[in-house]
Amino acid sequence: MANIIITGTSRGIGFELVKLFAREGHQVLALSRNDGPVKALKLPNVHSFSFDLGSPTDYQKLNDFLEQWHVVDVLINNAGRLLNKPFSETTTEEFESVYKVNVFGVAEMTKTVLPMMGQEGHVLTVSSMGGVQGSMKFPGLSAYSSSKGAVITLTELLAEEYKETGPSFNVLALGAVQTEMLEEAFPGYKAPVTAMEMATYIKEFALTGQKLYNGKLLQVSNSTP
Repeated sequence: MANIIITGTSRGIGFELVKLFAREGHQVLALSRNDGPVKALKLPNVHSFSFDLGSPTDYQKLNDFLEQWHVVDVLINNAGRLLNKPFSETTTEEFESVYKVNVFGVAEMTKTVLPMMGQEGHVLTVSSMGGVQGSMKFPGLSAYSSSKGAVITLTELLAEEYKETGPSFNVLALGAVQTEMLEEAFPGYKAPVTAMEMATYIKEFALTGQKLYNGKLLQVSNSTP
């Protein structure tokens, strides 16, 4: 059984991932600013506390908790912040707020957990098709999609930097999944994939993908967006 950390677990894909891993008997640390939904599950092998990716004191809480584990097998950087707003109306502060979660938060979380990960470990970051060069782009998502492009490149760089010692780093660029975030970005659009369906795929890839991939971007999409 693995020790798994997942960010962004209060809803959508992250919430479903917690349930899937827990049912298989893995130890899960679920991190989200709103830890209520996970705590309500009352699963004995799921640990959770409120966590802000931009808060230094919360990273200290994380370090204190990890003293119990000694090793982390899988880190899933799933948390994301969406802003759907015309570029000309987006303030610097709003742009920064997206990057603080989607890029800087991914970097800081990864840096914090890395010392506890071995050669067989797997850092998996959830990105978006909107961050893939050459993919279809949508107005209003300049901050969000560009931040998702940044973590794709970050993944490639970390895989190269740690290729001798591990862990492995991969990134999944997701297409449309029926989540609250999708509804915020594309009101009324109905995605062909449910949060549970995508979570099932991500779970399997998180546990086994590092055996075949390192530093790779996989496009997980059957639709536009």
